[in-house]
Amino acid sequence: MSALTGVRVLDLTRFLAGPFCTAILADMGADVVKVEAPRGGDEGRYGYPTAGGVPVFFLALNRNKRGITLDLRHEEGRALLRRLLPHFDVLVENFAGGTLAGWGFDPPALCRDQPRLIVGSLSGFGQTGPWSRRPSYDIITQAAGGFMSLTGFPDDPPTRGGGSLGDYVQGLFGAIGILAAVVARHTTGRGQVVDVSGQDGMFSLLDNWPTLHAATGRLPLRVGNRHLATAPYDCYRARDGWVVIAVASNKLFRALAAAIGRPELGEDPRFRGSRGRLERSEEVNAIVAAWVAERSVEEVMSALGPDGARVPCSPVYAADQLLEHPQLLAREMVRRLPHPVLGEVVVPGVAVKLSATPGDVRRLGPELGEHNREIYEGLLGLAADELTRLRDAGVI
Repeated sequence: MSALTGVRVLDLTRFLAGPFCTAILADMGADVVKVEAPRGGDEGRYGYPTAGGVPVFFLALNRNKRGITLDLRHEEGRALLRRLLPHFDVLVENFAGGTLAGWGFDPPALCRDQPRLIVGSLSGFGQTGPWSRRPSYDIITQAAGGFMSLTGFPDDPPTRGGGSLGDYVQGLFGAIGILAAVVARHTTGRGQVVDVSGQDGMFSLLDNWPTLHAATGRLPLRVGNRHLATAPYDCYRARDGWVVIAVASNKLFRALAAAIGRPELGEDPRFRGSRGRLERSEEVNAIVAAWVAERSVEEVMSALGPDGARVPCSPVYAADQLLEHPQLLAREMVRRLPHPVLGEVVVPGVAVKLSATPGDVRRLGPELGEHNREIYEGLLGLAADELTRLRDAGVI
């Protein structure tokens, strides 16, 4: 049994933030039924590179889910959604703020009509406030939430965090909120609305700079890969790749200095405290960079890693290297699931390891409408001829 066994989730989300949220719930054992438009389906099916025409991004992001098609812009489609809702514990959507209400599914009203239902709404700016109706994408979330103001090098433009960080952060907060509502329902017997704003999520990750600015008037500088409070703390080019080294204490600095053949630096009063090293960060980083540049990544790791000076450090791994990383393999984070065309598809494992009720990755994302008959006949009792009529009318 997994932690969320018995929890049924109706997933109206699309593309990234919402599907990631519901994938987390599915990994933990929830029965997630993904709803897609009959024509085209989720944009994730065609918004990323395919492998031989197979949408592997979609298959990985929507793992562990069953899938149906339903056109919510169609009156009969909305009627079917109302018939489905009593069979589910959680409804999750990530349309722009107010979209669901515009279709007659106002989240607070849904919770009043079905007191045990939990409605999770993920949007760029939430369901309230003057920006609530604005559309958003990852880069909008990162800019509006302030994260880009911290990211990048001093003379370069503010920089978006790699990948789709804002979307994944919003998905994580969505899953946390829904899980909290599920726990609360055990006590109160009632569901509630979970309103998650991407801007709110990124604002909460600003390393407490809003607090620091309000108290001191200071604003953070963009320092690239360096740190605003310590040095050396950076990414350095070796002969055959890149490594990061992070030193945040005097003890670690002395260990680093000895390992690079400069033990005198550890006793130099100019570098003895973190403030001194930070004030002379250009000099400190230049010394470390010069040492790294003469060596391979493996040589740097041998000298500084757990079998050497035990200074926090790591190679900068690329995706191909991560698929063979012994730590990720040991923790079952690289999972290979069977696929009828490709043979197998690699997906991430479950990041949260529960000792008694662990999650699992059981299957790839569904084909478009793969479980229509299973859901519409099994839950709603629709006859085969009715399914055919609905399909021909474009409702499902």
